[in-house]
Amino acid sequence: MWQNEGIVTGGDYGTTASCQPYFLAPCDHHTESGLRPKCTAHTTTPACSRTCSASTGLALSMDYSADKHFGSSAYAVSSDVSTIQREIMRNGPLTVGFMVYADFPHYKGGVYKHVVGKQLGGHAVKLLGWGTEDGQDYWLCANSWNTNWGLGGFFKIARGTNEGMIEQMVWGGLPRA
Repeated sequence: MWQNEGIVTGGDYGTTASCQPYFLAPCDHHTESGLRPKCTAHTTTPACSRTCSASTGLALSMDYSADKHFGSSAYAVSSDVSTIQREIMRNGPLTVGFMVYADFPHYKGGVYKHVVGKQLGGHAVKLLGWGTEDGQDYWLCANSWNTNWGLGGFFKIARGTNEGMIEQMVWGGLPRA
């Protein structure tokens, strides 16, 4: 889709330096910091805006068509650990999907492995890299929930065991030159 339609710049909620900054105010998602209001259970995704204007709450200085960025490719990445690592080294972060279980929202540190609780559904995050902690190999991921959750919004999940099917739902993409 981004090869033909393109995407415009985004940004944090409340910014005006991009065409379509994030439209939802920060909230406490799976945390209770007291710094933000509690997130509501469901939010309806708004209709896609094709303009950058004050009426949509978006930046006035941007021209939607001129701000579009296009990709040359979007592709699935093999579930082999070394292939995923090589892809990160060559082309940067990847998008991964995985199954969330009832114990995941309570993650606070260490290397996550599902221990208890039912499957809640799928979730997509950014896969940034990998490491080893106390002998346990992990993937390092950025979550979208908030900076109060997990390790400042990041988490480590077991690598090499397809934890939550994370190693079989991996996608990359390259921008047009």
